[in-house]
Amino acid sequence: MADMGQEGGMLAARVIGAAAGAWVSLVYLVPKSGREAASRFMTGLSCGIMFGGPTGLWLAGRLGLSGELTPVETMLSGAAAASLTAWWVLGAVERIASRYGGSRDGH
Repeated sequence: MADMGQEGGMLAARVIGAAAGAWVSLVYLVPKSGREAASRFMTGLSCGIMFGGPTGLWLAGRLGLSGELTPVETMLSGAAAASLTAWWVLGAVERIASRYGGSRDGH
């Protein structure tokens, strides 16, 4: 298990980045209900916190910024990107499923 005592700044960067990405997803595509807003925000927050590090490293590598960004900047941007992307991917899957899947009543 990782030692969490030394990474307060990194944890803060994950949470702030994930919250920012989730917020942008809500503003960019306004939810239809409070329940949808809460679901989208929690999905984005969870994915941003979980996948912020790997996403930040991948983005920095792809953009050629590996030596230019601090670890906190990498984590912050990765968490925001992962959070924002999470809802869009789930939305695409939902649309595909509703288009090609059967209806809920079995018809």
